[in-house]
Amino acid sequence: MSDTQTDIQRLHVAARYSEAAVFNGVVYLAGMVPECEATDIRSQTADVLRQIDVRLAECNSDKSRILRTQIFLRDIADIAAMNEVWDAWVAAGHAPPRATVQAALADPGWCIEVVVTAAVRG
Repeated sequence: MSDTQTDIQRLHVAARYSEAAVFNGVVYLAGMVPECEATDIRSQTADVLRQIDVRLAECNSDKSRILRTQIFLRDIADIAAMNEVWDAWVAAGHAPPRATVQAALADPGWCIEVVVTAAVRG
């Protein structure tokens, strides 16, 4: 029997968290937050979605394989602007189950945080 710890692949591991983990054909991303200095929701959303594309590619997956998405907005009033960017990004015919809520984010400069779970390519 194999050691389950060796079956788990972790990427970009820091002392507190990993940016991604892969187990049993499933990719679990940490909450992706803006790296850019932009203050508007559209720019921050585009930045976060770009990061998701990169992390999923590193894990042999992509946005068409997203199983579930959780979106946290600092202000739910930003949902229409965020959705404009999201709708242009999401893979046609592959819109994943999604929850979007207003939440107090760890950094007051962040407008958005996104958590994704996806399937690895077979």
